[in-house]
Formats: sequence, C-alpha cells, structure tokens
Amino acid sequence: MYIAVPAEILGIILPLLLGVAFLVLAERKVMAFVQRRKGPDVVGSFGLLQPLADGSKLILKEPISPSSANFSLFRMAPVTTFMLSLVARAVVPFDYGMVLSDPNIGLLYLFAISSLGVYGIIIAGWSSNSKYAFLGALRSAAQMVPYEVSIGLILITVLICVGPRNSSEIVMAQKQIWSGIPLFPVLVMFFISCLAETNRAPFDLPEAEAELVAGYNVEYSSMGSALFFLGEYANMILMSGLCTSLSPGGWPPILDLPISKRIPGSIWFSIKVILFLFLYIWVRAAFPRYRYDQLMGLGRKVFLPLSLARVVAVSGVLVTFQWLP
Repeated sequence: MYIAVPAEILGIILPLLLGVAFLVLAERKVMAFVQRRKGPDVVGSFGLLQPLADGSKLILKEPISPSSANFSLFRMAPVTTFMLSLVARAVVPFDYGMVLSDPNIGLLYLFAISSLGVYGIIIAGWSSNSKYAFLGALRSAAQMVPYEVSIGLILITVLICVGPRNSSEIVMAQKQIWSGIPLFPVLVMFFISCLAETNRAPFDLPEAEAELVAGYNVEYSSMGSALFFLGEYANMILMSGLCTSLSPGGWPPILDLPISKRIPGSIWFSIKVILFLFLYIWVRAAFPRYRYDQLMGLGRKVFLPLSLARVVAVSGVLVTFQWLP
C-alpha cells in the first residue's frame, strides 16, 4: 500500500508535467499556423526540444524579489497555485479504474479546489506590493465569482440528469448517449466559463499586458513565474478533462466499433482532452480580449440567469416525464 499510492501519484503528476510542457509548444505552433508563420523550429527537430530549453532557462535564472515585498507570502503564492492544480487531478478518471480517488463528492471536491485557486493569485498580487500586480489579483478575484457560480449550476444540471454519482459512474451513465448532445447549450456555457475560470483569452484580463504590464505575476521571475505558468496550463488540462468526463462520454470510444474497442480508454480520453485544448488555443488565436465591463456583464447578466434557468427547465422536464435517475 505504501508503494502503490506514491506510484499512482507519480503516474498522474509526471504525464501532467510532460503534457504541460508540450502543450506550450503546441499552442505556439497552432498560433503560428493561424498567423501564417513558422513558430519554434530551431531547438531540436521541428522545435520539439523547445520546452526543455525554456524550462532550463527558467530554472537557471536568478530569482529576484522586490525589496518591499512580503518575502514568505511572495514565495508561497506560486507554489500554492501550482499545487492546487495538481491535487485537483485526483478525482478525474482517465479510464475505468484509472483514478486516484473516486468519491461520490468528487465533483464537489473539484469545484472546491478550483475555487481555492484564486487565493494564490490574490496572495501574489498583495505580497508583491505593486499596484499593477494588486489590480490584476483583484480583477481575477472579481472575475472568478460569477463564472464559478455558473459552473456550479451547470454541474448541478448534469448531476440532475445522471444522478448523484462519482466521476466514473457519470462517465458510465453516458454509454447510451453523451450528455453533451441533449445538453449542448450547457456544454458551450461550461466551456466558456472554463475559459474565464482559467484566465484564458479572451478573458485574460487579470494578466492583460496592455494596461497591467503582466498582471499579478509582474514581479515574479525565474521559477516563481514558471510555477504560475505551469499552474495555468495544468488548469487548462484539468478543465479539459472535466469537460471530457461530463459531455463527450469520457474514455469510451467515439464509435462503437470492434477496432476502436482495442484502443485503451486512456488513449480515447487523451484524444478528447486534446480536442478541448485545441479549442482553448483556437479561441485565443481567433477572438480579441473583452473589455472588463463586458466580461463581468457576460458572467452576471447572461451566464448566471441562463444556467439557473437551465437547472429549472431540466428539472421540470425530468420530473414531468418521470425520467429522474
């Protein structure tokens, strides 16, 4: 038991770190393709060693702290952000039985951990003793509140349809039909809310370079900046995994064919996660950044009432036709 648990943890963390490294390279390649340029192609064949070069540069750089910063909190903030993005992976199933922990409150745990992520950003902004960093942290805190509520209501909608189950049972409940088909508008709202929750374009107002230099991490260098960077991309993979579990059926194959059943479920899960990650990158390349009032208005005036109305509508239909699980 004492050997298996660390091995399982490493089996989750190491692929995640490799995925984050090559996700950065994939994003730069896709962005370059959209903008009709080459992207990284110098370090290694087709630029495949570029993540290694970037990581080496960040590790070897000198960590510099502002003289007026709160040193202990300043160092703790990036570690907190990165660790929260790792521990949230514990309840995301990659295949049948391939999950570190699968309690019935798995979605609640995931929602709670994602809510805690804002604390690392607020601590970073406050401890830097910089007005630009503090403004970025305040923006992030204000941005996450309405979108977290809409994410919670959307999760309630899915749970009403499949019942109070753990993450693996939610995936297995979609064997007949993916929940993303009847609940497609909910899936779209959930994905857009995930963009805002992870501070990705076009909702990257907390780190807007034009008006805030670099946002909450403006005073960070070396591994402090790298940990924020890793945490952001790890959260992208986490939210893509959650989208995969809730809508396109998780690890079962896309087509129910004999040849597709020979491919391991973890491979199918990874393919679906990659599709959602491609959407993340495509949205960044295609859409301009929102104004801050537009961002907050979308969350409070559009997504919040729509997600609440969807909960009421789905509940009413299931109760009326006695389709409750």
